[in-house]
Amino acid sequence: MDSKRIAFVSVLGAALLAVAVDPALAQGYDSTTENLIKTLNTQLLYAAIPITVLVEGILIYTVWKFRNNENPLPTKENRRLEITWTVATAIVLLFVGYASYGVMANEYVTTTPEQAQNVEKNAVEIEVVAERYAWTFNYKGHNVSASTNAVIPKNRPVYFNITSKDWLHAFHVPGLGLKQDAIPNQHNVIKTKATEEGTYQLYCAEYCGVGHSSMLGKVRVVSQPEYQQWLQNQEGYQPKPGGNNGTGNSTAGNGSSGGNNSSA
Repeated sequence: MDSKRIAFVSVLGAALLAVAVDPALAQGYDSTTENLIKTLNTQLLYAAIPITVLVEGILIYTVWKFRNNENPLPTKENRRLEITWTVATAIVLLFVGYASYGVMANEYVTTTPEQAQNVEKNAVEIEVVAERYAWTFNYKGHNVSASTNAVIPKNRPVYFNITSKDWLHAFHVPGLGLKQDAIPNQHNVIKTKATEEGTYQLYCAEYCGVGHSSMLGKVRVVSQPEYQQWLQNQEGYQPKPGGNNGTGNSTAGNGSSGGNNSSA
């Protein structure tokens, strides 16, 4: 098998793998956070496929070609080859680093304390309080609290200000691409914007005791009118002061935000 055949087989294998994974990657995204994370994963996957095919192709070719060689000789020094694979590796690492930094630095993936204190006027701010083995959601500015299930509006920025009363927990909504640690005496903020209505499963992703597997909840994404109606139906509801309640204007940020421990 000559070098041209190896190249052809490598390209063909990469194309077949790309076709195989493309339907799974073509699914829609339910939030800006999920969009950013899965787009990065897709880019890295397409970069990894040809490299994997090339390396495995060379390995299989070498094993086959020298399968009957009972007296193998040491590989001779090849400075050109060494320089080539060093430069190629550096280019791959630069691509991965650049692509990853662009996503990890985005406020919808990693929300800094400064960003959490300067929220948009139409943003929804929810304090998420974890405790064994339940979730409580406090809607800032509305005097509304909900247990187990949260409701958020579609196409509006939402800040989840996450803390814990008693133990280490983790707020994890995989359908929206959200995951954040819940730590006692510390507030960690994640920001998202849901783009599809629906109900998404909430898990505790940090083992927290015998009831860990039952520490579940749901995050329901609804239209703005339905969200407003839901708020007004809650006990103790109060319109937000100093703003148009229909758009959920906010006049203050999260003053208690601590460091951010985002996992996407």
